[in-house]
Amino acid sequence: MIIDITISDLGVISQATLPLGPGLTVVTGETGAGKTMVVTALGLLLGARADSARVRSGSQSSWVEGRFSLERSPSVRTRAEELGAAIDEDELVLSREVHAEGRSRALVGGRSAPVSALSELAEELVVIHGQSDQIRLKSEAAQRDALDRFAGDELKGVLASYQESFAQYRGLAHRLEVLTTQADERRREAEELRVALVDIDAVAPEPGEDEALKESITKLSNTEELRSGIALAQQALSSDESGMDSLDATTLVDSALRALEKVAGFDPSLESVRSQLADASYQLQEVSHALAGYAAGLESGTGLSLEESHDRLAAITGLMRKFGPTLEDVLSYSHQGSVRLLELDQDESTVDALASDVAQALARTTALASQLSELRSAAAVHLGEQVTHELSALAMPTANFVVSVESGGDPASRGSDQGSLLPSAHPGSAPLPLGKGASGGELSRVMLALEVVIAGNDPVPTFVFDEVDAGVGGASALEIGRRLDRLAQNAQVIVVTHLAQVAAYANNHLLVVKGTDGQVTTSSVAVLGGDERVRELARMLGGMEDSHTALSHAKELLEKTHSVSRR
Repeated sequence: MIIDITISDLGVISQATLPLGPGLTVVTGETGAGKTMVVTALGLLLGARADSARVRSGSQSSWVEGRFSLERSPSVRTRAEELGAAIDEDELVLSREVHAEGRSRALVGGRSAPVSALSELAEELVVIHGQSDQIRLKSEAAQRDALDRFAGDELKGVLASYQESFAQYRGLAHRLEVLTTQADERRREAEELRVALVDIDAVAPEPGEDEALKESITKLSNTEELRSGIALAQQALSSDESGMDSLDATTLVDSALRALEKVAGFDPSLESVRSQLADASYQLQEVSHALAGYAAGLESGTGLSLEESHDRLAAITGLMRKFGPTLEDVLSYSHQGSVRLLELDQDESTVDALASDVAQALARTTALASQLSELRSAAAVHLGEQVTHELSALAMPTANFVVSVESGGDPASRGSDQGSLLPSAHPGSAPLPLGKGASGGELSRVMLALEVVIAGNDPVPTFVFDEVDAGVGGASALEIGRRLDRLAQNAQVIVVTHLAQVAAYANNHLLVVKGTDGQVTTSSVAVLGGDERVRELARMLGGMEDSHTALSHAKELLEKTHSVSRR
């Protein structure tokens, strides 16, 4: 329910606050006073497209703020909290600002939010009906949605299951289509991968092998130089010749060590020098042994030959040119290619399994679509009967309202049905689609009858009607007022009207008052009661608010409507 709305600089309204509350609220005023701006303000709060032309002349922006009670809307509260909204005692504040240059921003509970969030919340808060909605209701989709609302929770549950199944079916069908339409391309990819992996497996490179081969080739290319250098080093360290005149390093260090050992006992400080010399002797022996082992390895010729190493490196380099640039890239390509080839090789079996899944998903979707059709067909009969009854009470006693459901189409997002609302205004005339056989006033009454009937199965906290009584007068206007009053027993109803017969049923009467200083026109909103309300009804009845006859008629109208009101 909407508690109140504050409007600033919107159209001719400079500043206004509309206290609303429960029951039936009517908004009246002279033509051009700005009554429609109330509906425009509500539309902005509920995510409607912003029109910068509506910003009041001379102002930088328009501002609309509404306080909503969420006592009957727990799901809205949950969604608003997800958006970070502040909610105080079940009250949520929605705000919208529209700048003159076209920018727009929305606030939900004081937090910035996308305008689409307002539309999402609006679906469960308010239903707005205006002349544009009469046009919208002419579409088959909108007519089917009206039928679905009447069908209630059972259809809503089946529809949710259907939409889940339909989404799964669409996803599987799309995947199957991709696999089948790209079959040739995927076969070519698999063959290219197969050839590449055979080439890589034929060489079977190891990580870092290219660098190891380069080192080996350098060594094998300089074997003689290595052999000669090692021999000279070995001779210098430990000569094979023996004798007193041998000058190799090992002999000289050993001689020095023996000389120190003879005198070290005379001075303890020489012990550290002797220990260092002993270590040097040991290290020289170790180096000599290492050189001998290296020389033996050169002579044994283990590993690949120089020619074999060149051939191996050339093969690895060829793979790097194709799949590199590095050997790591080649090995990564081999691993990923193997995984991808396994996936591609499974295509045929995947297609068969996927085709089976698609068939099963389609069968589930079709079965649920059939359930939807049955529920809609049953609801269509009751909706037609109840709307026909309502139209009879709305001064269309000979009208007949038929709801048609055509099934059997391809599955779509809301089933495979087309719904049609077909009123017939006179006996003997064939039912025609909305808008083709009904006048503007008749269409307004059809929409009201629909909402009164649907509200019993699909309650909405707030209904807004913008001149639903257009083209109606006399007894028909009274019946419209009575039906709006009936609708207001279980919901908040806000009506912009120019008919006193409708306004008289309200328990809250707001008057949009237009004033001017000769240069600027400004409208404000006043809450009417007592004699002020009688005068406004008198003006609406005949345009003479101070006429004794008009005032008497207005008082009589109020007494009559209040006597039949159930409030």
